[in-house]
Amino acid sequence: FSTAEIPDDEDTFKILIATDIHLGYLEKDAIRGNDTYNTLNEILQCAKQNEVDFILLGGDLFHDNKPSRQCLHKCITMLRKYCMGDSPVRFEILSDQKVNFNTTQFPWVNYQDENLNISIPVFSIHGNHDDPTGAEGLCALDLLSASGLVNHFGHSHSVEKIEISPILMQKGITKLALYGLGSIPDERLYRMFVNKQVSMLRPKEDQDGWFNLFTIHQNR
Repeated sequence: FSTAEIPDDEDTFKILIATDIHLGYLEKDAIRGNDTYNTLNEILQCAKQNEVDFILLGGDLFHDNKPSRQCLHKCITMLRKYCMGDSPVRFEILSDQKVNFNTTQFPWVNYQDENLNISIPVFSIHGNHDDPTGAEGLCALDLLSASGLVNHFGHSHSVEKIEISPILMQKGITKLALYGLGSIPDERLYRMFVNKQVSMLRPKEDQDGWFNLFTIHQNR
């Protein structure tokens, strides 16, 4: 690259992508018990050292739908340690956040909450290990979301059709449309694609001016 070709940081999204951390896997094993926690700690350290704009998690942050208290405690502790602080967040969200974050009573991105001090936002879909269950349709990510540590997106409430509305982000002149779809049983999702029951919404304005990124968690 010549100097003129290097993107300006003010217009460049720096994203750390991680997936399938499976926190709590073999946590009672004498040798491997801390492996997953060390992994998350390393990911968060890397994000902070490199001053990323946000962390994008592709599902299965937890190994079990109901992680142990120790597992939740360690996860919350690390997220609070690395993702809260005074460093400014340098991108804005242009889409309707009530649509993007529809699983919480606080339907807005955590760094825009006046009661929170977030330096590194975390966006995550759920996987097949930590998917929402029960009459309430809740998962461990929803606990982290309600506490303001993670932005849970990509949760489809309907079993008849899926309409994916992207989180529209802008940093400088760069526009990013972040789509997400949490884990759905493969057979059901396959039938929905075949029957054209899955649709992805596009920005109303300047549709070709957006970079599209889709986060999905399925078996192949």
